[in-house]
Amino acid sequence: MTSSTTGTDNRASSSALEVVVGVGPLSIPDVVAVARHDARVVLHPDALAAVAETRRVVELLADDPEPHYGISTGFGALATTYIQSEDRERLQLSLIRSHAAGSGPEVEREVVRALMLLRLSTLMTGRTGVRPATAQAYADVLNAGITPVVREYGSLGCSGDLAPLAHCALAVIGEGEVRTADGVLVPSALALAEAGIRPITLAEKEGLALINGTDGMLGMLALAITDLSALYRTADLTAAMSVEALLGTDAVFAADLQALRPQVGQADSAANLRAILAGSPIVASHAGPQDPTVQDAYSLRCAPQVNGAGRDTLAHARQVAGRELASAVDNPVVTLDGRVVSNGNFHGAPVAYVLDFLAIAAADAASMAERRIDRHLDVSRNKGLPAFLADKAGVDSGLMIAQYTAAGIVSELKRLAVPASVDSIPSSAMQEDHVSMGWAAARKLRRAVDGLTRVLAIELLTAARSLDLRAPLQPGPATAAARAMLREHVAGPGPDRPLSAEIEAAVALVAGGAVLTAVEAVTGPLR
Repeated sequence: MTSSTTGTDNRASSSALEVVVGVGPLSIPDVVAVARHDARVVLHPDALAAVAETRRVVELLADDPEPHYGISTGFGALATTYIQSEDRERLQLSLIRSHAAGSGPEVEREVVRALMLLRLSTLMTGRTGVRPATAQAYADVLNAGITPVVREYGSLGCSGDLAPLAHCALAVIGEGEVRTADGVLVPSALALAEAGIRPITLAEKEGLALINGTDGMLGMLALAITDLSALYRTADLTAAMSVEALLGTDAVFAADLQALRPQVGQADSAANLRAILAGSPIVASHAGPQDPTVQDAYSLRCAPQVNGAGRDTLAHARQVAGRELASAVDNPVVTLDGRVVSNGNFHGAPVAYVLDFLAIAAADAASMAERRIDRHLDVSRNKGLPAFLADKAGVDSGLMIAQYTAAGIVSELKRLAVPASVDSIPSSAMQEDHVSMGWAAARKLRRAVDGLTRVLAIELLTAARSLDLRAPLQPGPATAAARAMLREHVAGPGPDRPLSAEIEAAVALVAGGAVLTAVEAVTGPLR
């Protein structure tokens, strides 16, 4: 997916090649830089000193005959079981081993890297009680490009993303499997040795501190926010191309009409449509009283309303993500006045909700785009274009089945829009009796983002062919730039040919941001 710079930027000492952890909350661009672009992680020395100071609090409590959760007790339903000092190292090791219970396909490298960075960020707040060496080990693993093998299933999104984080901790202690920077699957001990990293030996509370966070779902939220920020601008582009190619009107996007309903995202989307359609000879060719169309179909006329609502949902998600990035999520947590206190901040509800909201909005944007795709192909609605945009309708099927592909994706997106966060299943002998399912919400959102990307790519293909078939009328400068970028990779109208490779080429242009860059070179930055 594309990597735009979205989110609240409070990076302080970060750059494109380096992210400093411990000088304040990480930003969404920080997460993307490390997760996708292998930016180097540097731990701020003042923050490391604060981590060491907090560690002393934990060590004092470890000597206390009174039980303290996570330090001298068991976990979950075993929280009342006192653990003798000679068994506490084994306690932490057993916690990581037992919780590394993931199943299913491997999770993507960028997700695992985001997860590890965000856990490290919490460790560096000085509120978890780990040793500085443990935090440094996480930074070293990230900087070596070592990626623990994390499995698809295992997190309920409460008490943290337990299994995914446990697999990361397992790798840092020299157990389990990892991928090297080259993607080779090897035992963790071998990868650490080759990178010159000494496996850590867990001390009191450290095992718990390494797995008790919302880092997996938050990392996937940060990546999705980045992708969707670009995709909503792309959705405005493909909508504008469809309006133009289907001889729609741009009059409904006028600023004064949009101001009658002062939704921020809607105004931004409409402004983009106006900018993209500016100077279009095709739009000018049928503008004015001679245009027999009283009103365009909703999928054309209401594009700013739908794409704009998605933007507003994205803005809310960005706000929630910013707060979560500023959080120290652990249980128990070491407070600023030196107490070690149990809490419920590991519950993933705030993140889970917005992950679900974004999947709903993505499904709706894709659904509207698919309706525009279908309109291009239907001779009763496409205003003079050939059936299915075929070279010789009947002999050729044109883009008929490309619409089927889009429709199949949209159908799946509607299923993915069913919220995960309304589900809950009790665990740990009813001690953990309500969970967020935020990890599941994040996993399906990643699939939804991919689906939206593909539907927009198919609309790009379809609208570009329609524009070609409007010749000798020519599109406006911005839409012409989008079409020209596509034509560098995909041929124009002609007899039937296999479409799969062409669709994938368009997907790459959308996901990589090339088509959006070409348009913004004409319009300036879109909103």
